[in-house]
Amino acid sequence: MHIALIAHDSKKELMIQFCIAYSGILSKHSLCATGTTGKQVSEATGLSIQQYLTGSQGGCQQIGAKISCNEIDLLLFFRDPINRKSGEPNEHDLLRLCDVHNIPLATNIATAEALIMALERGDLDWRELVR
Repeated sequence: MHIALIAHDSKKELMIQFCIAYSGILSKHSLCATGTTGKQVSEATGLSIQQYLTGSQGGCQQIGAKISCNEIDLLLFFRDPINRKSGEPNEHDLLRLCDVHNIPLATNIATAEALIMALERGDLDWRELVR
C-alpha cells in the first residue's frame, strides 16, 4: 500500500515516535511525506520515504494530487487543531479529498494505531477491489 505522512510542526516528534514504534509494519509499504516530516522520520527510522516539498511550499498539494489520482491508499496526518500556525498545511482540502476518494485517514495517534493494526491484519485490502 501507498502511505502518506504529514505532521504539523508541533506533531512531528509524535509522528517520528509513531513511525519508530511501527517501523516493522511501515517498512512493508511504500511511504511518501511532506519534506520536513519525511526527512525527520527517515533519519530517525531508516525508512525509505519519498519526500515532497515542505507542506507550506506545496507538499500537501503534491500529496493531494496523488490522492486524486488514486496513488495514495492511507493518509496519516498528525495535526495540531489548537496551535496551528498560518504557514502549516491546510488540512481541509486533504480531508475533503480523502472523503471523496475513500482514503482511510488518521489525524491523531489513536486512529493511526487502529489503522496500522488493521493494515497489518489485512483489513484494508478492500481498496484493491475498488481500483
